[in-house]
Order: sequence, then structure tokens, then C-alpha cells
Amino acid sequence: MNVKWDLRDRVVTEDIGEAIFAFASQIYPICRSITGQGVRQTLHAIGAHIDLKIHEVPTGTAVFDWFIPREWNIREAYIKNRSGEKIVDFAQSNLHVMSYSVPVRQHMSLAQLKKHVYTLPDQPDLIPYRTSYYAENWAFCLPHRLLESLRDETYEVVIDSSLADGYLTYGEYLHKGETEEEFLLSAHVCHPSLANDNCSGVALLTHLAKRMAGVQTRYSYRFLFAPGTIGAITWLAQNEHRSQRIKYGLVVSMVGDCGGPTYKKSRRGDTKVDRAMVHTLRHSGLAPSILDFTPYGYDERQYCSPGFDLPVGLFQRSKFGEIPQYHTSADNLDFIHPKHLTASYRLIAETMDLVENDAVYRNTMPKCEPQLGRRGLYGMVGGDKDTAASNMAMLWILNLSDGTHSLLDIAERADLPFAVIRRTAQLLQRHGLLIERA
Repeated sequence: MNVKWDLRDRVVTEDIGEAIFAFASQIYPICRSITGQGVRQTLHAIGAHIDLKIHEVPTGTAVFDWFIPREWNIREAYIKNRSGEKIVDFAQSNLHVMSYSVPVRQHMSLAQLKKHVYTLPDQPDLIPYRTSYYAENWAFCLPHRLLESLRDETYEVVIDSSLADGYLTYGEYLHKGETEEEFLLSAHVCHPSLANDNCSGVALLTHLAKRMAGVQTRYSYRFLFAPGTIGAITWLAQNEHRSQRIKYGLVVSMVGDCGGPTYKKSRRGDTKVDRAMVHTLRHSGLAPSILDFTPYGYDERQYCSPGFDLPVGLFQRSKFGEIPQYHTSADNLDFIHPKHLTASYRLIAETMDLVENDAVYRNTMPKCEPQLGRRGLYGMVGGDKDTAASNMAMLWILNLSDGTHSLLDIAERADLPFAVIRRTAQLLQRHGLLIERA
């Protein structure tokens, strides 16, 4: 049975953060890269919750100025010392191997090995995350303290991987609304065991899509789970003919920590999704950071490339690259928390609710103010705790509802939460003082 889109209904519930965290924990151990079985395994896990359509694009396929790379898979990797002890083992952390490392099976000196090792001297107990997608190479990533402890001896080095023709895999789910105009929600699925970046975003969007089942919406909602950069480029190349249906969009990443929240605007900077997200954040009671667009970051830079210029922003908690856990083994399940996932989920859902319910009204009694007191409205709007805010909301709505200003316009001008403006407009409409413009 369809239900009206409403945040007070089942889309947002108190247990949502626990459900998101549980799913993030489920997919956390999977070794993902831009191609391979790890991506497929992750998408199949998502598909257990929603009707996900999985696409596979062959190696060598041209996608604008790029080509689909060869598919990478890995089975095991380790470094053994002279005593046969595994001092580094991929089975213990999939961050230990640089993503897309070519196969290697050699004995080498410590000096030779060090040429193929990445560490973080300033964070000596952490494992860095490194990739080499488009240049054939191999490397191990390990704590700097471990590297310093290695003896000058011969080591057995094994990376049992394959790099061969295959496919790039991505998944999408479409929640159909009353119109074909779309709201795009995009998360990257190419990172290995990094909980915040981006198991949190993948898990949040999975459960948002799941909770929306049966909810009647005005817009259609497209959920895209694709490898970073090349995945978004591939989707755009294959869907260029329908990309202009996207009227709103958010890239969702790093949404499980306590930082921020942070919103980076679309390239245009003043789109409806920019205004909606900024308004939601400014009335959230948190301390948001609002950033202008830059052509560096996540997949918003593909969606906002000049040939598309889509209205897509980036939502995250802490800003990528600016926290010590970023792209290290410290980005583990202890770094994210259900309450922060709940807060992120609520902010995204409230932004979607704003977009869904924004409307333009016309005051039916525009000549001077109508007498609200005799209608039982003034000072007692819907039992609101904040009577003064509700009274001001009524006055602003009646004054600006001239058939040209939307509820968001009014909320911004009045500096009041959209939810207050919306509830008050519905009340005034029930009393015959407003008519919604068709």
C-alpha cells in the first residue's frame, strides 16, 4: 500500500542508524577495487535489500576519453621473513596490498623490498591505503613501525593477483515517482576496508532505498553504486541521453563519523538541491561547513563537468583528506557510530522531503492581513511549542504567497525551518487562506 512521503512516517525511524551500521559492518571486510569480485560481492549484498540492477561493461569499452580497464582480482598476498613467518598478510588486512598490484613471487633483500613499500612515518602504527589503477606496479602497505623493525635479510614476497580482460561492474536502483524527473543519489563502491570512506555511504543509501519502498513520491529517485571516477564516467557515458532528467543530486560519502556535517555545492552553486541542503543544515542545530564547488573530490566532479553541469552536490561529515583517519587503517568500524549515521540519514531525508514538498501558493485574501484570531489560528498553530515562530511563519507565508514565491523561498527569507513553513502553509490551506498553484 502506498503511503504519502513524510518524514514522520517510516522513512526515518530511531533504529535506522543501527541498521546502517550493521550493513556497513557486513561489507567492511570485502576487498573492493574499481573492478573485480569484491565489487560484485558488495553489489550482491546490496541486492539482498533492494531490487538492484547490476551492469557489467567489458574491458576496453570507450567511455568518453577513458577506457574500461582490465579487471583486477586478488587471492592472497604476504611477506615472509627468513624463518618462514608471515610478517605481512593480506588475510589480516586487505589494505596491506596496493590496489591493482600485478602478480609477484620473488625472494629479495630488504633494500629491494623497501622500493615497493608504502608507510606513514607520521602515523607509524597505521596502514595506508594506496592504489595504482592505470600504471602496472606492485606494492605492500604496512605500519612504519613494522618497517623499521625489519632485519636486513632475504624476504619471500608473494602477491597472488590477476589483471585480465573482464568487466567494470556497477549497480543502480530506480524508485519510480509520479514524474520522470530524477533525484540522483550516488555512492562509490571501490574502496576496500575503509568504514567511513565509503562503507558508511553505501550502507546509508542502501537502507534509504529500502525504506522508500511503497512510499509515493513526486520525483523518481535513482540510487547509483559504482566505482569512483571511472564508474561515474561509465554511467554518464551509457546514460547521456537520460542524464538531463536529473534535477537534483547528492554524492554521499564519509557519513558515519562525528565531524561536520559538510556540504560542497554543485558547480552552479545555486541549484535547488544546493539551497535545500544548505537550508536543512543551517536549521539542523549542528555546525555545518558549506563549501563552494571545486573540481577535486568525489564523483560530483564528473556529474558537474561542463558537458553535463548537473545539479549534484557532495554530502559528507568530516571533509575528505582533512582527518587523520582518512585513507588509513584507522578508518575502521570503531570510527563510525550508529548515532552519526542516523543524523546523516536524517539530514539527507529531510533535504529530499523539502524537495518533494516545496510548492508555490497564492493568498486568497491578499488585500491586507486576514483576521487570524477569529479563525482560531493566531497564537495556536498546530500545538507548536514555538508559538512565536509559528505566528511569524503565518505572516510570512500570507505576505509572500503571491503565486511566485515557493515555500523554500519563504523559509529562506523568514529564516525559519522549512518544516515549520510547510506545516503552517498546510494549516492555512485547510482554512481556505491559500491555494496551491498548479
